Amino acid sequence: MTLQTDFDQALADSKNLDERPDNMMLLKMYGIYKQGSLGDATGDRPGMTDFVARAKWDAWNALKGTPQETAQQQYIDIVKDLQG
Repeated sequence: MTLQTDFDQALADSKNLDERPDNMMLLKMYGIYKQGSLGDATGDRPGMTDFVARAKWDAWNALKGTPQETAQQQYIDIVKDLQG
């Protein structure tokens, strides 16, 4: 299997976890997923009043410069750990 195939499978598996991860883990996963699928964060940082979008963008932007392949592997590893 290729890294991309494993990444796609981890994304599918993440939707069927026995237990929902806490919000901090979900934010981390979101940032890693976005970095792995799109690369560095784009667009302007959302405003102060849009807390959720701002937190998501910050989680993604914190990974700026991380190669997509590295982020994909990190996402795969997190999902495997969450599966038990």
